[in-house]
Amino acid sequence: MVTTTPNHDFAVSSAPPVRKAGLRDPRLDFYRGIAMFIILIAHTPRNWWTGWIPARFGFSDATEIFVFCSGMASAIAFGKVFAERGWMMGTTRTVYRIWQVYWAHIGLFFFIAMMLAALEYYGNFEKSYVNTLNLWPFFRDPMPQLVGLFTLTYVPNYFDVLPMYLVILMMMPLMMALAKVHVWLALGTSVGIWFMANLGWLALPAEPWSDRQWFFNPFGWQLVFFTGFAFMRGWLPKPPVSTTLVIICAGFLVLSAPFASWKVVNWLAIPMPELAEWLKDLRPGLRDFRTKTEFGILRYLHFLSLAYIFWVAAGEGGWRLRETSAGFMGQLWASTVTVVSKVGQQSLAVFVFSMALARFMGFILDQVGRTGTTVALVNLAGLATIVGVAYTAAFFKSSPWKRKPA
Repeated sequence: MVTTTPNHDFAVSSAPPVRKAGLRDPRLDFYRGIAMFIILIAHTPRNWWTGWIPARFGFSDATEIFVFCSGMASAIAFGKVFAERGWMMGTTRTVYRIWQVYWAHIGLFFFIAMMLAALEYYGNFEKSYVNTLNLWPFFRDPMPQLVGLFTLTYVPNYFDVLPMYLVILMMMPLMMALAKVHVWLALGTSVGIWFMANLGWLALPAEPWSDRQWFFNPFGWQLVFFTGFAFMRGWLPKPPVSTTLVIICAGFLVLSAPFASWKVVNWLAIPMPELAEWLKDLRPGLRDFRTKTEFGILRYLHFLSLAYIFWVAAGEGGWRLRETSAGFMGQLWASTVTVVSKVGQQSLAVFVFSMALARFMGFILDQVGRTGTTVALVNLAGLATIVGVAYTAAFFKSSPWKRKPA
């Protein structure tokens, strides 16, 4: 959702102007950084702080932020190659990224499996940490599961975000080829694939011994990815800044909260028990429209409403995120934006690390207890750790060994 400039190397005449390649929108990094913090908190077992993340008050959650912003980032990183070097070289660049994400997924699985196995083998704990992620099938019979792991036919829950991202990346060359014919052909294809996924026609198997499917169906979730991609490429025009639209989006967020959140329903049960019971009876009927697996339409509308409000709040070009003012509060805000944006810039490294860190944080909380103080300390330590990971990843990506000594 950004101002775009023409790029005639790749876009067709019917397409809206394409955002100038290489320019990184500050809103992209900042909001993706926020998603990384939320994801760490949300994946820490029995974490009290999860009661206050956005997912507890609406249909969408941090996953939508991550996937949408990944689509925007992909439009910058890969769209430039498609535009300047052609479809074949753009596809090659995409395949290289798929290769990176694939091995990040494999490495993440084995590291977490090793960590849980170490707790199981060397520890003397009442609970089975391997069982917390249902990894016993892998340890009992590793040979077929190894084949399934590497072919993505064995995708345990908790390890399903990166495989989803892999399949979506595989679809990018198709969308870019369709966009050469007409951008609406690409966008229509994305909507059509999403629709078929929600009808149950497109799904991928998650394990060989049951009919369980991937928890994140990539054929449904590609819609939010390519929405972000389309805004950044200029296939879709940026929406106008309108008070009316802000009110409509805010109204949808507020009115949908009781239908999306048990927390809100429980709050309403005290002053309005009859309304709360009615909402409880109505919620099952919305299941297909709010499903997370196929990315139901209510999740999409909720996220778009939330995204529009925060897009307006950031200001044109994200100027409110760049603006600094005198005084302590102004400097504090500027420092916060810088740190959060750094986390967003290194999202893959931070995501992989935080998924492992979240399980370790859950183990620590099991040992020290879940009081208000211990939960706060563990969460704050975890958030600080992923900030350190982001800066460390940025340091190594800068190839400091190539710089000439001062």
